[in-house]
Amino acid sequence: MTFYKGKRVLVTGHTGFKGSWMTSVLLMAGAQITGYALTPPTNPSLFELLGLNGEDGTAIRPFDECDGVLTNIYADIRDLDKLKETFAKAQPEIVIHMAAQPIVRTSYKDPVCTYETNVMGTVNVLECCRLTDSVKSVINVTTDKVYRNKEREEGYREEEELCGYDPYSNSKSCSELVTDSYRNSFFKEKGVPVTTMRAGNVIGGGDFATDRIIPDCVRAAIAGEDIIVRNPYSIRPYQHVLEPVICYLRVAAEQYGNPSIEGCYNIGPDDRDAVTTAQIATMFCDSWNALNTDNNDNGQKSTNEKLTWINKSDDGPHEANYLKLDCSKIRRELAWSPVWNIKKAMEKLAEWYCTYSCCCEVKAITIDQIREYIKT
Repeated sequence: MTFYKGKRVLVTGHTGFKGSWMTSVLLMAGAQITGYALTPPTNPSLFELLGLNGEDGTAIRPFDECDGVLTNIYADIRDLDKLKETFAKAQPEIVIHMAAQPIVRTSYKDPVCTYETNVMGTVNVLECCRLTDSVKSVINVTTDKVYRNKEREEGYREEEELCGYDPYSNSKSCSELVTDSYRNSFFKEKGVPVTTMRAGNVIGGGDFATDRIIPDCVRAAIAGEDIIVRNPYSIRPYQHVLEPVICYLRVAAEQYGNPSIEGCYNIGPDDRDAVTTAQIATMFCDSWNALNTDNNDNGQKSTNEKLTWINKSDDGPHEANYLKLDCSKIRRELAWSPVWNIKKAMEKLAEWYCTYSCCCEVKAITIDQIREYIKT
């Protein structure tokens, strides 16, 4: 991570769950960050719990023990003029585009906003990169859902057809096509590498979104209620949020000095960690119950009631039943492999949320988990 010390990095979508972990890692690495995003999409939010929420346009140093500096720009990715103004002032060397409307169910309720944000938002970011000579490396974060899902057991490879089913997935497929066009039309002749990264489902401390399994588990656990699982047999490539975040930063750094590695990469767990929603809920219950004891070092109050989950479909819109990634390309070309397996990831997120539920002081545990991950 020493590569990022003093580097000017622009991150879109930095106020979200994954964006807050990304910002935290960059702060610990000593980067000069410009974050461009709407205000946090949830209440509570990891962004605010970590003290990242400084005033608009004002540089802050949220982590006292770290050299990194963050300047927040609270604006819409669809506002091209504001985005151009931000690029002109920040003069970023590295751009990591994470801003998105990321919820499948929300995309059914508001497809227009989903397409505007995920497709035209990408166009706006790439256009600003094209017009900014300081930019030397670009990462566009998409999703494992960009592929045409055939409900098969084999993992999807990077060269396979892109055609997501629902408006969210399809809009991210379009974002991939936009990126490929800009790469070929503009960036190759400038020698600026542009890579898309397709990650599986991420889990970790600080996710408070609606219609996601882990936040649903946490809300039920804190309220002392049973967890409602809508699709217990759906299989997804779950991984700790630090897996893709660190991988994005690694690829951005490596292609900065070696543009030939640009392209598109899947980032997912080992095959054994592509598990059902039921398995995820069970592992969360086991981890939470293990921490929720009389001798709990995290201070969580003990209870005689064990956390459990129940199967209760709500007849929601279509979601894929089976989805897995083939990550052989990034393993082969960049020698990347996952660091934390699903069991370790569940232990870490349960530890984080137990700390949150008893005292809300989560900055220290977030920093500790980042350090532990990097040292592993």
